[in-house]
Amino acid sequence: MAGIYIHIPFCQSRCIYCDFYSTLHLDKREAYVEQLCREMLERKDELLTRARAYNTLYVGGGTPSTLPPSLLQKVLLRTAEIFPLATDAEVTVEANPDDVTSEWIAMLKDTPVNRVSMGTQTFNDQLLHFLNRRHNSQQAERAVSMLQDAGFTNLSIDLIYGIPGQTRQIWEQDVRKAISLRTPHLSAYSLMYEEGTPITRLRDKGQIEEMDEDTSLWCYEHLCQQLSEAGFQHYEISNFALPGFHSRHNSSYWEGLPYLGFGAGAHSYDGKDVRRWNESDLLGYIAHGACYETEQLTETDLYNEHVMTRLRTHQGIDLQHLLLRFGQSCHDYLLEQAKPHLLQGNLQKTGQSLHLTRGGIFVSNQVMSDLFM
Repeated sequence: MAGIYIHIPFCQSRCIYCDFYSTLHLDKREAYVEQLCREMLERKDELLTRARAYNTLYVGGGTPSTLPPSLLQKVLLRTAEIFPLATDAEVTVEANPDDVTSEWIAMLKDTPVNRVSMGTQTFNDQLLHFLNRRHNSQQAERAVSMLQDAGFTNLSIDLIYGIPGQTRQIWEQDVRKAISLRTPHLSAYSLMYEEGTPITRLRDKGQIEEMDEDTSLWCYEHLCQQLSEAGFQHYEISNFALPGFHSRHNSSYWEGLPYLGFGAGAHSYDGKDVRRWNESDLLGYIAHGACYETEQLTETDLYNEHVMTRLRTHQGIDLQHLLLRFGQSCHDYLLEQAKPHLLQGNLQKTGQSLHLTRGGIFVSNQVMSDLFM
């Protein structure tokens, strides 16, 4: 199994919390797509011996729906021409709610896309304005409805908790609204204050305050409880899905499967021990193609990544698999390092699985760090 990721870095405006590679140079979209297609063609044999057909294709950003429909369609169709997709491949495109129009949906129907992920973030218009989102709550609801009416059943929406000014009541309303929309997948993230972002500068100047830890914890627990009651499976720290609607592309990252990444800022992994990432340079990419760096992962790197990615999932770490993959010394080291967290209730051992407890999720970074070599 293998996947493909395509990065579309264009945005009409920047959200104040985002640190993903993006650009406002919309006049470069056509030239970027031309270079993107060339890169895919040049690298079409890169995983050929390991991937007769690709199981997932994910178009992310940035904001892929910022591309004119004809250009986005060109990317999707050209990708499917160059790379053989499995008959049941999951093909996802990210979209901003206000970009979802009848024309845009009609274009999608003529492509392999069968899954749409929308950056809703909140249904509170004041908070959307604060975050510098382009859409409002009504547009988000309408976008979901239009896609469902057009036959797109595999939909995902994102929510953010921890936004300054977001009360428990607002979060309750957000969760209730999300469930009522009947989308089978939901991703929920705690707001992160990344270095260099406008929201971090506002905090550092004392103009806003972070949500307190108790309220943030309450928001997450409320989300987990409400989604569980609605039939969602909590299959990864930030991801919830109805049965059969797990994100296969994102799951492949956590399972260590190979994938090719195309476009400025995109990452790739050979499924063994080599990572590659293209430079985050729009103009350089258009002019010269992908300039990239590679990293040869050591056994220690691979062990640490295995621990980190597996602990993020509800299955946790399969101790027998870890023993076979990394050997007895790593197996014994992991169990020894896990002892304090087992006693504190942050970790739980069930059969041959070591996984985070609900409380352990809130200190997951510390738990993972303690298990690293």
